[in-house]
Amino acid sequence: MRMMKKVQIPVAAGNAAIANGTLPIVIQKAMEQLKPEAAYFFVEGGMRTSMFVFDMADSSQIPPDAEPLFQVLEASVDFRPVMNAEELQAGLGQLS
Repeated sequence: MRMMKKVQIPVAAGNAAIANGTLPIVIQKAMEQLKPEAAYFFVEGGMRTSMFVFDMADSSQIPPDAEPLFQVLEASVDFRPVMNAEELQAGLGQLS
């Protein structure tokens, strides 16, 4: 299932992770693990924020994906199913 993961890192935890070198390592590992079709990095609400769109084969992927972000970066992590335009059209085609 196509999923979107939003990660927000509190400023103090992000500053510490940059100072000790862990932020780029955690982001690189997340990219390698998720193999996202898209990844975006921006500031939202004054926090370092990222969005990843990726395929989740099974919900059991959530703990190994989220825990390093919780534990190392004190991040908030949200997952939500999403569709692209083709998937939306296919879903709408099933209505009648």
